[in-house]
Amino acid sequence: MSSTPNTRSGATAAPPPPVHLAVYDTYADWETGHTTAHLTQRGHRIRTVGPAAGAPVTTMGGLRVLPDLSLAGLRPEDSSLLILTGARLWDTGDELAPFAAKAREFLAAGVPVAAICGATAGLAREGLLDDRPHTSGAAAYLAAQPGYGGADRYVEADAVTAGDLITAGPTEPVAFAREVFARLGVYEPEALDAWYRLFHDSDASAFPVLMAAAEAGGA
Repeated sequence: MSSTPNTRSGATAAPPPPVHLAVYDTYADWETGHTTAHLTQRGHRIRTVGPAAGAPVTTMGGLRVLPDLSLAGLRPEDSSLLILTGARLWDTGDELAPFAAKAREFLAAGVPVAAICGATAGLAREGLLDDRPHTSGAAAYLAAQPGYGGADRYVEADAVTAGDLITAGPTEPVAFAREVFARLGVYEPEALDAWYRLFHDSDASAFPVLMAAAEAGGA
């Protein structure tokens, strides 16, 4: 999927559907900062989805967010991707279960879902990790989730993409972003590698590669 207008051929591609970021009380606002900021810079629109439209939520960092639309009003066909962030609420009950159910709806429709930190526990309880390679903060964290049957599919990795599902642990927001960018075709492979080396590894040698790709229209 192309994420930006095709300026090389002179044609202007239609913008992709928005990327939807799930927001709810206690969500870990730092986990998706790289993802949403760079998607926006690359031509994607970000829309926030909450339990109810017009009802503010408060992040773990104390920021108030007014969702653009309600979860009930979100349809997979209107989206490029659903992002589920970690939150304390994933571990305190079933309040966020509807978001995991929406992830099931997205995956059934062939629209990708990206889940990080505690959101992976919600997907585990929904049964969405039982037959897909995945990761999280720790294998033991998912093993403690009721109904989880995917222990043999757990991968010790920073982030994992399995078809339309991306998962990552709470310490890997940059790797999470990299997998999202790769899945949506946001960067050319060389530019994506340079982006990751710059933001994850502080590799200064990646900077000129990324800048050269940007000038050539591939970053």
